[in-house]
Amino acid sequence: MKRALPWSDQVDVISSDESSSSSSSSSYSSFDVEVQVNDGTKNVAVDEPPKELSSDGLLIRKAEIYQEYMKQLPIPTQRGSVIPFTTWMGLGRSIKQLYGQPLHYLTNILLKQWDHSRVGSEDEHRPLDIIVHPCKAEATVWLVEELHRQTSSHHHMAKLWQSDSMHHAFIDSIFPQL
Repeated sequence: MKRALPWSDQVDVISSDESSSSSSSSSYSSFDVEVQVNDGTKNVAVDEPPKELSSDGLLIRKAEIYQEYMKQLPIPTQRGSVIPFTTWMGLGRSIKQLYGQPLHYLTNILLKQWDHSRVGSEDEHRPLDIIVHPCKAEATVWLVEELHRQTSSHHHMAKLWQSDSMHHAFIDSIFPQL
């Protein structure tokens, strides 16, 4: 195989600022480069990877937007009614329906953990509203929700989301009118 340029020739590369559009199906953008070989100049197209946020940066940005959105939601001050429930996650679903508000990702995860912690206990099959008064349980959920909305770090959430490919299952899609 013959070399296009001898090693002894000096090559200066000058990149233009304008990107040219490429009709190829590649996700790379193309830009023009002037290559000066000795006294002659040639224009060549060079592919470069797209300048996008890394997946970590994108996840951090999504977590930041999510956290800022959740901070804007007011915690209800008026309680609707006594909510019967058998599991913590069931209570969470009822709260979302009754108040028309999402619960924070971390609150949803905590409710799931509380339900899992009951497995194997002697009261595992008893409805929770018999063990914990519904008003206390609802107040507890709203207290935890307020803490998560106001104090959670978007960096911490992004780390959790990165380690859990199913994190979106615990992000509520209820968007109330502010």
